[in-house]
Amino acid sequence: MKSLLEQLPAIVAEGKREAERVMERAESNYRLGLQTRELVIPSRDSNWQDFLKVADKKEQVSTAGENRLIYGDNLLAIGSLLAGGDDSASVRGKVNLIYIDPPYDSKADYRRKVELPGASIEQLPNVIEQFAYTDTWSEGTASYLRMITPRLFLMKELLTHNGSIVVHLDWHVCHYVRMVLDEIFGKANFVNEIVWYYYNKMQGNVNHFAQNHDVLLWYRAGDEYTFNKIREEREAPVKQLKRVWDKDKGKIVNAKGPDGKVIYIESTERTLDDVWRISMLQPADRKENLFFNTQKPEALIERVITAISNEGDLVADFFIGSGTTAAVAERLGRRWIASDFGKPACMVTRKRLIDQDATPFLYQHIGDYQVEQMRSTMGSRFRIGDLAEIVLGLYGALPLPVEENPNKNMGRLQGSKTLVLADSPNKMTGLATLRRAIEIRDNLMGGWDKVVILGWNFSPTIGHDIEALGQGDRLEVLVIPPDLLDRLKKKGHKLKADEVRFSSLQYLKLGEVNREQAGEGESLSVSIANYVLLSPEALNLDDANREKLQHVINDDPMALIEYWSVDPDYDGEVFRSVWQDYRGNTEKDADAYRVITTARITSLPKKDGPRRVCVRVVDVFGFEAEATVEVV
Repeated sequence: MKSLLEQLPAIVAEGKREAERVMERAESNYRLGLQTRELVIPSRDSNWQDFLKVADKKEQVSTAGENRLIYGDNLLAIGSLLAGGDDSASVRGKVNLIYIDPPYDSKADYRRKVELPGASIEQLPNVIEQFAYTDTWSEGTASYLRMITPRLFLMKELLTHNGSIVVHLDWHVCHYVRMVLDEIFGKANFVNEIVWYYYNKMQGNVNHFAQNHDVLLWYRAGDEYTFNKIREEREAPVKQLKRVWDKDKGKIVNAKGPDGKVIYIESTERTLDDVWRISMLQPADRKENLFFNTQKPEALIERVITAISNEGDLVADFFIGSGTTAAVAERLGRRWIASDFGKPACMVTRKRLIDQDATPFLYQHIGDYQVEQMRSTMGSRFRIGDLAEIVLGLYGALPLPVEENPNKNMGRLQGSKTLVLADSPNKMTGLATLRRAIEIRDNLMGGWDKVVILGWNFSPTIGHDIEALGQGDRLEVLVIPPDLLDRLKKKGHKLKADEVRFSSLQYLKLGEVNREQAGEGESLSVSIANYVLLSPEALNLDDANREKLQHVINDDPMALIEYWSVDPDYDGEVFRSVWQDYRGNTEKDADAYRVITTARITSLPKKDGPRRVCVRVVDVFGFEAEATVEVV
């Protein structure tokens, strides 16, 4: 077997080819776009009313689009940013600073604890999140390098001519990644190896020197780059050599007086060198510590952003973790892009930005994500019908005759009159799909007793649509496991039907919604009455944790809500969140484990005619539900 050093040239070459394929796609007619899921206007922002008065909603999105939080594989996210879209220009060559803190190939198992009233549930990462949180790849470090290399190639394409990238690593892969960076950015463009010395880490009982530092590798994109010197206060004045630039020698030298002796100066400051002594976050750091695995202190990121970018610059992070880069960039007056593959990371980051009263920003998803994943699994020959056929087989349905089933998306359950329809992953399963499925059920091949729809993505009102159609047991809608494509990629034809769980939909029920005149404007109160979680069977839990979750579902289902928000004037396209509450937001409620159940929104601009009020809920596992109501 070849050593890693022998494999490295091939890894870099393949990473470059993969990056080129993504860039070719970005420049073609088939471009993978970003879908705006939410325009977040933090409710503590006193200017949100003025923001809503802007008549052109596209202008609102464009303004907020200076800052964006993206959920999805960063390879696809960067491709989308390079491509641009109808509502946003390409970001190629526009990013001033990229800071990434990718997983270190430490083989750590990042299980996630969900604290609920009376229960602490440990959730294993699903296959999608394992990419972000579980540093385990089939071929160890070689797989890690295959993952990071094409992403680094693409990140270079985002940088301005005077931009920089800082890659945060530890001893596991630092030496290999530096060789990759030399190949991509050029050895001459290496600027600094910065040592972050977290001096107060527990020493441990080990037979070697304690490992108390990480490394930040800084590369520039071109000959020019931003660098702002940072000076640090000392406790007492220190005598130090005075240094000056010698034009003749072309270097910095010790300053000398008329007598030829070197000059010393006393100062209470010193210019920072490449060893940064900054404490790790401690449990006592309650204001900042979110107890999120791999969370870095704001002081560290603040130093990076302050030194290597200027106010108004665009800063990006594609492994956001708890969102420290976005939070610090926002506070320091930089624009920012933040992306992650883990829903918990995006949830924590969104709450963190709202909590610090951030300016409006976009929360986006990668469009046609399942299709893109399947294309990478099955290659260029992939067809939507092929995937539908696989899904039907895993559900246990036999395909209908080809003359009745040209798209390969319909099947039947053996021994019953149940029709099964697998919807396409590149569309939303909504009211039109439900009506079509009912029509097929009633007319195809003499009719069926029941139709089951298997869907990937769902319209926000799907629960209410199902209820309004009044089909009872004759219509059932189930969720295709969101990690199915990754499991197919990993196991292929070896994946068995009994290993795949199709789940029921989660849904939200609203309570009272009241609209009143308030001076020259209006006020609105919106209540949520109940939330029903997606089937626990869809979650990666062991039996003990699933049982604990079931108790919470039975006794206190509203405690499962992590975050909810309200758009008081929803247009059916862009959800503008102007009011939010979330667990841990003790400013609205002292209960850290529950959200409040009534939103009160004042000072709304007056509106003639009915208001279309929309409510969105995200539960502690990242599942979303939505309900809409018109208020006269």
